[in-house]
Amino acid sequence: MLEKLHWFGQSSILIDAGTTRIYIDPVSLRKEDKAGIILVTHDHADHYSLADINRLATDDTTVISPFAIRRAKGKHMLLPPGKSVTLNGVAIEAVPAYNVRKTQYHPKASGYVGYVVTAGGTRIYHAGDTERIPEMKEFACDIALLPLGQTFTMNSVDEAVQAALDVKAKIAIPIHFGLYEGSPKDAERFVAELTRKGVKSLILEKE
Repeated sequence: MLEKLHWFGQSSILIDAGTTRIYIDPVSLRKEDKAGIILVTHDHADHYSLADINRLATDDTTVISPFAIRRAKGKHMLLPPGKSVTLNGVAIEAVPAYNVRKTQYHPKASGYVGYVVTAGGTRIYHAGDTERIPEMKEFACDIALLPLGQTFTMNSVDEAVQAALDVKAKIAIPIHFGLYEGSPKDAERFVAELTRKGVKSLILEKE
């Protein structure tokens, strides 16, 4: 499934599931495409772009988010934490995403989410904007996409490493670095630390 994952910077991800193309937090995309499913984790501008959603969406696209989206093409579905849905053979579970310490940025009460997407038998966890939270020990995934933080999300690279272990990731991939928080060197450290712990980790090439 790794060859089906595409990273466009920050937290923008494409999962090419074969039967459908799933975009998560599409922002500032540089190429044209059409999505079958669009997932939005929360309403901050580096994750939620109505312009990019409408570039990707058709009348048949399902746009899923934990908050109401106005003026978006396609069909909109609200999916708060703890809820799930299956579309086109793809299972989508919304899981909590929030700050424990830096609560002014992503308070738990806001109901922001990450997603566990199961496609082709592979469980892919996109954490959204979050610190390491207790709920991460309640589910498992094959591939984890985790923010590196220090400013708005995780409090350290080590915390992101521990989050990968919490969700029992077989492969861990850093995201949400190089713009407002985190650096390429942090991503390299994340990979090195997890490799030392026996967990495969890699950095996706930005497209």
